[in-house]
Amino acid sequence: MTAVNQYFDNLLHLLSELPVTQGVAMERAAQAMAGCLRRDGVIYTFGTGHGHLLALEIFYRAGGPAQVCPILDERLMLHLSAAGSTQWEREAKLVDVLLTRYPIAAGDVLVAISNSGRNAVPVRLAQRAKERGATVIALTSLRHSSAVTVREGASAHLYEVADIVLDNGGILGDASVEMADGSLVGPTSTAAGAALLQAVVCRVKELSLLEGWTADFFSSSNVDGGDAANERLIEKYRRRIPGLA
Repeated sequence: MTAVNQYFDNLLHLLSELPVTQGVAMERAAQAMAGCLRRDGVIYTFGTGHGHLLALEIFYRAGGPAQVCPILDERLMLHLSAAGSTQWEREAKLVDVLLTRYPIAAGDVLVAISNSGRNAVPVRLAQRAKERGATVIALTSLRHSSAVTVREGASAHLYEVADIVLDNGGILGDASVEMADGSLVGPTSTAAGAALLQAVVCRVKELSLLEGWTADFFSSSNVDGGDAANERLIEKYRRRIPGLA
């Protein structure tokens, strides 16, 4: 078996387990998001490092809710300084800066994404969001997080402060394929995290139809009529969601 086959075997096995192991948590997350949208709230998403990819996964996406606002700060991403982002995600003081631009409020939802769940910024942001009355959904690896200590500035693991926990099922260290020299490659957190988030979004739309209320969802801009439909939503939410327009 090649490393390609091994990675797909690992990933497909993991994905096949998520509907069973995370079914209850996904339903709770979908109910929380649906309630937020029904009340005209905002679903905030936040991740540092590669978690930033998942913070963007359901933002301005074909088939995605219009009321999604990713919390973005270049210091926490990889394109300016990958090593620097690792240091910044440990600086709890940055949370006050983030909340100045992104005013999480009662009735909103925060999806906080951190595979390890041990660093100060995602943990402190989750705590502050709860203090403001928002519902916090953690997307993390319970196996990894429970095996490591919290870093300075974080009083707990992310899963310990969240209202709802989505476990991506990954192993300690994330990389899932062991090579002949003992090294590990092939992380699964991004693929599994994207699947969990998109499954929850599907359920949110389904709930809106079952319950009879209107949920604004984007279309693809690359199908006929998509631009016009999306422009109406952009105009509706541009003042509430930085970066949308």
